[in-house]
Amino acid sequence: MARTFGRIPGVVVKQPFADRRELAKAGVHSPTQAGISGAGAEGADSIVLSGGNEDDSDAGDEIVYTGSGGKDPSTGHQVADQTLDRQNLGLARNRTEGLPVRVSRRPDAESPFAPKTGYDGLFRVEDYWKEKGKSGHRVWRFRLVAAEGPPTEPAHRDEIPPVTKGASQRVAQTILRVVRDTALSKRVKVIHKYRRQVCRVRIESASGPYAEATHIRPLGSPHEGPDITEHLLCLRPNRHVMFQYGLFTIAPDKTLVGLSGRLLSSPQASDR
Repeated sequence: MARTFGRIPGVVVKQPFADRRELAKAGVHSPTQAGISGAGAEGADSIVLSGGNEDDSDAGDEIVYTGSGGKDPSTGHQVADQTLDRQNLGLARNRTEGLPVRVSRRPDAESPFAPKTGYDGLFRVEDYWKEKGKSGHRVWRFRLVAAEGPPTEPAHRDEIPPVTKGASQRVAQTILRVVRDTALSKRVKVIHKYRRQVCRVRIESASGPYAEATHIRPLGSPHEGPDITEHLLCLRPNRHVMFQYGLFTIAPDKTLVGLSGRLLSSPQASDR
């Protein structure tokens, strides 16, 4: 069965589920035991916070999640170092591929953010690293940030506390974002074997090759560019930033304007 990244039709944020079997039946989180649904070669499509990991940190819209492996199955205690493979590698790949991960919380999880919550929406994997956990063993940690949520009402003026020196003011907002098709982004990278179309350089990371995909014409207003394969470029991070800020562009004959050379095409890119 193909792994589904992103939203599940008919499932809404904050929808309650009684147990793992209901989550699996709805297609939100397939495993009935594992906390991470994923594979190293594909990425992780979902995780469940159970409140049972001593190294986890849950702030609601930002989570520091501990990977899998190295636990005693009878006690649940960390007894060995974790490795960056299987489900852990899958979750790391979400960072390099820009893939979203569905987050659910167990109804009885020890979190003030989910006393009765099942599905909690899509999150982005912003970062991952290895460190010594509370048990003394090395664990992999993943910082997840909410990418969607239910509409919120702006805070009333009288409810906003006065700003004190050195403190940051926080105001609830509703943000509208253009939703990109991450499958297309990944396809473009695979077509070019993660080699950049400007320099053919390929960068290797701990979770595999890394590249960034960008639209020739931005998706949002006023550009309204199409989210299709032939409208995407495979670039390395610094070239991505340069392209976005107009430091170079591409002529109709694929000559680079602002850089020397021309846009490189892949022999696999038959749709270009």
